[in-house]
Amino acid sequence: MPGTRPPPRGDRPAATHRRPRRALDVDPATATAVRESWALVEPRLPELATTFYRLLFEHVPQARTLFPGNLPPQRSRLLPALVDVLQRVDRPGELVPVLAQLGRDHRKFGIDAVHYEAVGAALLAALEDQLGDAWTAELAEAWAGAYSVVSRTMLAGARAGNGPATWLGRVVDHHRMGWGLALITVQTLEPMPYRAGQYLSVETPQRPRSWRYLSPANPPRPDGLLQFHVRAVAGGLVSPAMVAHTRVDDVWRLGTPMGGLHLGVESGRDLLLVAGGTGVAPIKAIVNQLAAQGGPCRTHVFVGGRTWNDLYAVPGLTALAHRSPWLDVVAAVEQNAGEAEHGPVGDVVIRHGPWTDHDVLVAGPPAMIRATSTALVAAGTHPARIRHDPLLSAYAG
Repeated sequence: MPGTRPPPRGDRPAATHRRPRRALDVDPATATAVRESWALVEPRLPELATTFYRLLFEHVPQARTLFPGNLPPQRSRLLPALVDVLQRVDRPGELVPVLAQLGRDHRKFGIDAVHYEAVGAALLAALEDQLGDAWTAELAEAWAGAYSVVSRTMLAGARAGNGPATWLGRVVDHHRMGWGLALITVQTLEPMPYRAGQYLSVETPQRPRSWRYLSPANPPRPDGLLQFHVRAVAGGLVSPAMVAHTRVDDVWRLGTPMGGLHLGVESGRDLLLVAGGTGVAPIKAIVNQLAAQGGPCRTHVFVGGRTWNDLYAVPGLTALAHRSPWLDVVAAVEQNAGEAEHGPVGDVVIRHGPWTDHDVLVAGPPAMIRATSTALVAAGTHPARIRHDPLLSAYAG
């Protein structure tokens, strides 16, 4: 990492290397070395984060303005998310589209190659500090190589981005659905070019420089209206403020639409859509898009939650199903099911299977996505037919 790399401790060699010729052209040994060494330092994540940010702000002081004033919560998200990506660097088919989109989204921060180099230099120096004698020239090269191709892929995505880096939207409605959930409607000055099922990052006036990913619950509209389903995450920084303190006429800043959870080229297969919690928002947007197209394929929707309160969107979906012969809606509740199906939504889906001839979209909490996808594969659904967005930990609170 030229230019901003702090000098290595003692006589250990700096992490210089030959850059790969192609994006994510990384051999499996590099990813293995990153994964195995991370297992050694992960128990010391707080110390690693402290060192990482200290070095980053020492060498690029202006980078401090990119982070929220209340930095400790951000420390717990950014670094694990970055390392999670680096550990998957040997899976180009999975990561290249994600990194390209992240690069386009990061245009909102106004960052450039210098910032990327500074982050890489601080990360390697912090790892060296925490691993001590376990930090070798081979490990330095592995981490530097992995970070280099990731940053280059993101920079290429940023350069390929067109259109504005952010949009402004005015809050026109804020409806509380109990203590920890709100439906918030925002109107942009001009329609955003997103697809039903995608997500975008949001910054609010209550938490400047803190961003959270949200999915619109409706397909694009000519009037620029976007409805978001926001649940207050326990211990979160952004979502509780959104639920409790958002006011009509607040101005939100919205990042580039991202994600692959949307309708693609018609495959001719029926659809299975599975939602958990506020993951119903992108599923609802997709269903409404299908309705606008006249219901081109048979669609089965499963919506799950721990309690009845989690099924707030089911009545609207059920009403649509009553008018739409192509649509079926099933509700699943883990506690006090009553008239709904009982159990985790993934288990309920399997009971209604098989789904081997369907295209599957899954949205919701990471644990629910993993459990549902695993159960579907075990029941015979081909993994290539199951789509969900990356289980990233950044901006989750």
